[in-house]
Amino acid sequence: MSRKMHLALLTSGAGNHVAGWRMPDAEFGSENLDLITRAVQSAERGCFDIAFFADSLHGAPDAPAKNVTRLEPLTLLGALCTATSKIGLAATVSTTYSEPYNIARAFASLDRMSNGRAGWNVVTGASPEAAGNFGTDPFPDHAARYGRAREYLDVCKGLWDSWDDGAMVGDKQSGTYVDASKMHRLNHEGEHFSVRGPLNANRPPQGYPVILQAGASPSGLDFAARTADVVFASQQMLEDATVFSDKLRGLVEAAGRPRDALKILFGVMPVIGRTEEEAKEKVAALGALSDPDAAMRALCDRVGHDLTQCDLDAPLPELPETNMMQGHSVVLRKLAKTKNMTVRELRDYVGASSGHRLVMGTPDQIADDLALWFTSGAADGFMVLPAYLPGPVDDFVNEIIPRLQAKGLFRTAYEGSTLRDHLGLDRPPHPAQAAAPAREPVSAN
Repeated sequence: MSRKMHLALLTSGAGNHVAGWRMPDAEFGSENLDLITRAVQSAERGCFDIAFFADSLHGAPDAPAKNVTRLEPLTLLGALCTATSKIGLAATVSTTYSEPYNIARAFASLDRMSNGRAGWNVVTGASPEAAGNFGTDPFPDHAARYGRAREYLDVCKGLWDSWDDGAMVGDKQSGTYVDASKMHRLNHEGEHFSVRGPLNANRPPQGYPVILQAGASPSGLDFAARTADVVFASQQMLEDATVFSDKLRGLVEAAGRPRDALKILFGVMPVIGRTEEEAKEKVAALGALSDPDAAMRALCDRVGHDLTQCDLDAPLPELPETNMMQGHSVVLRKLAKTKNMTVRELRDYVGASSGHRLVMGTPDQIADDLALWFTSGAADGFMVLPAYLPGPVDDFVNEIIPRLQAKGLFRTAYEGSTLRDHLGLDRPPHPAQAAAPAREPVSAN
């Protein structure tokens, strides 16, 4: 079977452009469940692999619009489980500001409720502002956050393995509810966590929920290479994307996994017009509605430095490494240098695309662009960031998807029921069952 493109929809009710919510046809509200549900259902109609919800743990009136308020993502995924039947449902949860037992339980429940469609974007947290909400000032440094994250994910996997597959018997005649011999107590004692277990949830339908990761620092790439099923990445040029993907796949292989064990998706914001000129007019209309201060806040967030005192019409100054979002910072600094962009130009670009690649043109032009990145081997697919909701999602599904299907690059129907099925990923076997012979049930009622 020929290789097929993978697509994820990254959405919030306010959209991904800093001014998208102000467009005349945009519906309002990052807490608008009906709006978000319709957008996800549209993506499911287009056979997207995943609907993905990024998250942050702080909000303030001066934050970019989509970050001021938002629905808690795991609660949102629970609602979307009942409104969809095929599309994968993934959300961000920080390992810095949560506990493994609670999160393992939540994702086990979501995977069960969705019949195997849950995904977890594992992040360490990139915002010092969030630290004060959890009594963890000062913000932990980069190495400490990733050390905790590695142990955190190990604990969660151990908890998901608390019960062998088939441990829940439910035999009314014998009175056996659960085969207690198939229970495993974790008894984890580590640098960051002490967790006894077992988890009071059956093993998830997918074995483990699909693990997503977006870190692009050396620590982030190493973490992804060892643990991730999907990596979301930001690159502006095909050559750089190819180098990034080759490097990451090499790290995956060095970690003892097949090079294709994870899927690499690059972020794109498509702006679609019936003509190229119409697409440019849409970009201009979004730009005219943009608040320069909001765009600057988005830029500062992405590069990890306060640039508000910089000369807007001067080149981006040399910046030291950041303790925050390193992947975006590296890519945007290189973009500014390569394209000779001023701070003002970079500010407006980030305001438009959230730091990802802005792709504008006719449906044919955009489909050709995505096809080039995919067929070159640089990308396994794309994270699609609509500027606002719901129009750009419907436009992508109605105009771009059929063109990708006509090229033979994208599915015409879902061929499986779980997110792992959509991504072509195997279900992880239970460690104990992979090594031990079958046992007779032990009654526990």
